Amino acid sequence: MSDTGGSSAEDGGEGSESGPTDGDVLETDGEGAFDPIEVFPETGEPDLRPGADDCYKCSTCDTNCPVAAVDEEFPGPKFQGPEQWRLKRREDHDIDPSITKCSNCMRCDHACPTGVPLSQQHNTARAEYVAQQVSRFSREYWRNRLLANYGTMARLGSRVPRLTNAVMGLSATKWLNERVLGITSEREFPEFATETFREWWADRGGARVSSEEKRIAYFHGDYANYNTPEVGKALVRVFESFGYEVAVPDQRCSGTPMFANGMLEDARRAATFNVEAFRELVEDGYDVVCSCTSCSFALRQEYLELFDLKGVETVATNTYDAVEYLRIYEDLEGALAEASGDDGQPAAFAYHTPCHARNQGLDGQTVELGDAVDGLEVHDVGDSCSGISGTYGWKRERYETSMTIGAEMFEHIERADADTGLTECPTCAMQMEHGTGYEVRHTLEVLADVLLEQ
Repeated sequence: MSDTGGSSAEDGGEGSESGPTDGDVLETDGEGAFDPIEVFPETGEPDLRPGADDCYKCSTCDTNCPVAAVDEEFPGPKFQGPEQWRLKRREDHDIDPSITKCSNCMRCDHACPTGVPLSQQHNTARAEYVAQQVSRFSREYWRNRLLANYGTMARLGSRVPRLTNAVMGLSATKWLNERVLGITSEREFPEFATETFREWWADRGGARVSSEEKRIAYFHGDYANYNTPEVGKALVRVFESFGYEVAVPDQRCSGTPMFANGMLEDARRAATFNVEAFRELVEDGYDVVCSCTSCSFALRQEYLELFDLKGVETVATNTYDAVEYLRIYEDLEGALAEASGDDGQPAAFAYHTPCHARNQGLDGQTVELGDAVDGLEVHDVGDSCSGISGTYGWKRERYETSMTIGAEMFEHIERADADTGLTECPTCAMQMEHGTGYEVRHTLEVLADVLLEQ
């Protein structure tokens, strides 16, 4: 935890004018921050893809890639990363269009025995491909820009949530989205909540616990704010039950869907705003916690790898997944064991670990927590990828690939002795619901049920 004291954060609306502005040029905070290296001296420029020459072509990344496993035409992460970069030493070689088939699940990072920063290479290659080879007038560009900036759509749609939900659920709307934008009509558009998390937070008057010693700043992301505010409410209530002061600063999308769609400048603007907003809180003694494992992964790793921003390392080293944080600094298992008892209703969940949670070493923690609660069963459904990978499975041309990848997970969920799903990633939850019809909950909601309602 951060050990500095300071004033409380101010709560307010998303994207306030008092925050950092787009295009701010920030300096690196020095020691330990991402350090570009000069891979090829003849270019005369520092390269942002260090580690390319650490690849010795063992192909472990390829054998762990869920897309390569189901698509024979996809050359795999080794080609998309180190090999493509070597090819680019020739000036006449462009980024191969197959980079758009990469789902950005990042399982290759976790698999590589020599630590080659594959996903970083993929993100920069994808951004270069979009910048140089995708027409700004094409449907692909605008569809991907729209999906990458979900928060903008959600901010508008959530102003009239019931009307938006009704319109987006119409068959005609789904047909139009597929024909005009290339967004699959197979999926149900996620419904907007009638009250956003930030509206709830403002109505309750913000934090109800004050503490100089135990402080967290909550990065809720767009989905918990606009679609699943019950997840954010659960986080606040659980942390307050442990005596934490919770701050909810202005924030933007973590940038995860922007990385995945090659919109690196959009991601840079979001990262600049978020780093500046949360850096100030960390310096005031707060730690950053996230309820979405893709958000925590972006703040911990992707910002650090891709952007040279003042305070980026400070934020990265003080960011945690919410459940991880409670396991580190509190006796969460003990509290769960004490709170549970024979009076509680037996419950069983089929649990899926998101790929971005595995990359942070968080696989297994939810199953272990389930073991601490009498009457609660959490069945791990295996290490397969869900297949949706954020916006990937929403694209018409990727839908079938997404469902083929997810087939193993669907089968394991249905075999588990449970009738409710459980995960920490909102788009994995979408895929679980879509592929099985199960209701899917977030781990924080279950923790809140056990700790606060029994």
